Amino acid sequence: MKHFLRMLIQVCLYFYCKFLWRCLKFVMRKLTGRCELQRICYNTKLGASRTMKIETSLRDSKSKLLQTSVSVHPDAIEKTIEDIMELKKINPDVNPQLGISLQACLLQIVGYRNLIADVEKLRREPYDSDNPQHEEMLLKLWKFLKPNTPLESRISKQWCEIGFQGDDPKTDFRGMGLLGLYNLQYFAERDATAAQQVLSDSLHPKCSKFSKAEWEKKRMDKAIGYSFAIVGINITDLAYNLLVSGALKTHFYNIAPEAPTLSHFQQTFCYLMHEFHKFWIEEDPMDIMEFNRVREKFRKRIIKQLQNPDMALCPHFAASEGLINM
Repeated sequence: MKHFLRMLIQVCLYFYCKFLWRCLKFVMRKLTGRCELQRICYNTKLGASRTMKIETSLRDSKSKLLQTSVSVHPDAIEKTIEDIMELKKINPDVNPQLGISLQACLLQIVGYRNLIADVEKLRREPYDSDNPQHEEMLLKLWKFLKPNTPLESRISKQWCEIGFQGDDPKTDFRGMGLLGLYNLQYFAERDATAAQQVLSDSLHPKCSKFSKAEWEKKRMDKAIGYSFAIVGINITDLAYNLLVSGALKTHFYNIAPEAPTLSHFQQTFCYLMHEFHKFWIEEDPMDIMEFNRVREKFRKRIIKQLQNPDMALCPHFAASEGLINM
């Protein structure tokens, strides 16, 4: 009975607040002579703050046209904006900036949804050792990370040197599919110096809290190192979940003037790899068994940063130079 009453109160509050919100919107339009979309575009600065407010306004509208505008095909955005202006009785000649602002916001909103679809497609595609393109990408990953060390054979213990678990890396891609390989190769190719440094540090991380004897023992036990490739696949999982949950909207809406692309996602992965490595060294875990704890703490830090609507993850790596004008 108590549960039923609680649910009833929540439903009543929902409809009451929704009714009040619609009344407030009506009053604001009468007072300002502008609809909610106009008020957002004219009163909110460019970037995530504006785009997220526009997205919420469109999605929560009682108009079917506005509701579906967040999922139209990119080629239909201009026509959709014309329909919205007509529906809202807004003269485009008197309000030329509104159409431009709406177009920029819709390109980001629709682009984000399409990016999720592109990333999901790669995640669902399994690594296939019979596919020449997949094999070529894997061999390139070795070449970029170990340019001065030839790979003796396709099936080799050497793969453990870059952080795979066994002598055939294909089994490690099961969780994230081809997306994990795409991200690792992107990092290793586009920011080779940083990737090779992170790989080297992951094998021999710095630690100043121990004596030389303790340090040598830890190195022998591999207690505070981590597996570069496996961590890369884990960070791919983190980036994927941040994307799907919508947490990365603040970042992408602030850095992508139009639709965010797969390259933006891969550059974000590079940033997360770089930052996680620094975070791991700062946390100074006793052994690899603490990985999940450190990863979760790192995830919470990133989410907290992304809750700021002005947030753009800063590019500390060559792959993203010029991406963000801070």
